Amino acid sequence: MLKSTPPFDPWLTWTTAGEVLLATHADAAGLAARRSRRLANLLTRAARESPLYAQQLRGVDAARAQLQDLPTFSKHDLMARFDDWVTDPALHLDGLRRFTADPSRIADPYLGRYTVWESSGSSGEPSVFVQDAAALAVYDALEALRRRTPVARLLDPLYLGECIAFVGATGGHFASLVSIERLRRLNPALARRLHDVSFLQPVDRLVDSLHALSPSVLSTYPSAAVLLAGEQLAGRLKLRLKEVWTGGETLSPGMRRLIEEGFGCSVVQSYGASEFLPLAAECVRGALHLNSDWVILESVDAAGRPVPEGETGASVLLTHLANHVQPLIRYPLGDRVRWHSRACGCGSHLPVIEVEGRSDDTLGLRGRGGRIVRLLPLALSTVLEEEAGLADFQLLQQGADRLRLSTPACGPHAQSALERGREALLRFLAGHGVAGVSVHCQPGRAHRLGGGGKLRRVLAVPGVDE
Repeated sequence: MLKSTPPFDPWLTWTTAGEVLLATHADAAGLAARRSRRLANLLTRAARESPLYAQQLRGVDAARAQLQDLPTFSKHDLMARFDDWVTDPALHLDGLRRFTADPSRIADPYLGRYTVWESSGSSGEPSVFVQDAAALAVYDALEALRRRTPVARLLDPLYLGECIAFVGATGGHFASLVSIERLRRLNPALARRLHDVSFLQPVDRLVDSLHALSPSVLSTYPSAAVLLAGEQLAGRLKLRLKEVWTGGETLSPGMRRLIEEGFGCSVVQSYGASEFLPLAAECVRGALHLNSDWVILESVDAAGRPVPEGETGASVLLTHLANHVQPLIRYPLGDRVRWHSRACGCGSHLPVIEVEGRSDDTLGLRGRGGRIVRLLPLALSTVLEEEAGLADFQLLQQGADRLRLSTPACGPHAQSALERGREALLRFLAGHGVAGVSVHCQPGRAHRLGGGGKLRRVLAVPGVDE
């Protein structure tokens, strides 16, 4: 069946690419001027066309507004008022939910002019995000022009000559999968060289899938890259990679070293979110540079107060300067970010940041014959979210064959959701050769927090019974 073409404006894409290229070499004052101009445009559009922001921004001078004086809305509050939040009255949450419930429509244009994806609900609240051609042009330009490019890549900056395999969740309208399918439809050359591989399958089948593709570039999450690097070092996986791209989780120095040792190639880190895909990219010095000409991040403490430069905040507020259809203004993202005060040796004036993002554990459960089966945290989360509809949960390993699945919610509905989660987990574990695992469901239990108070959803605490 012929697939429909996703939104794409060639002229807008080229002009946006020109703006991104110029800003890449701009000084701090030039970057600040771009931010101010784009923030004023965003506030003007939101005040004029979003019923929600029309109330909140009444009397605000968009050209002189101070960002810290503007209100914040949680993801829950925005989704609850979705139809008043967006600036296009043709967008309705019910219709978007029906659209994203159909996996056959991944990357199809919505209403003929939008690209839509959903978040995984990692913060306990699944969300839908709508992008128009203008926002997509910004994403495309940032990905193409600010991704770290080795000298050997100069003749093929778009990687058209490489076989790229993305290992992740492949069954829903997730941002990564929608983006991959969109690129495949827009570029026939990429369609033959850009592949997605599910990380929900057992490791031996995942290895077989990668062998069948024989990719030269691997794109995945740090935890999955570490798992695959272990398979490579053990001789069960035999890939000849030129690069590994990671994102979506915290990449520690130890994880980077293991991946580099396993595959014998460079690791390129990026930082993004469903709300804004290319938030930051790694330079040749290995530093993460925020794309501060198109996005504003405010690092704040637990009370929402600004955190001084050089300190790590409790959360970060995102203001998306490219998406005027679904305004994200001082939107709590949840990651913990620290700004570097010194300029980067690469010469870029884009600010350098360190990010403490998702850092869940890979679980090791006893499988057939007593062997330990490694299970990726994002795979486990995907099963609980997509198969059981469980968003606000925590999964704690308490031994080689004991798990505790909990939620802060109470009552019959919470117990029923946990039971669905337990059944989904047991089916998933059986498919990976793990049997005899007990899953204890516990409603009304507060989440166990990691360092800095950040929520971790999948934790391995062997031998601990809390």
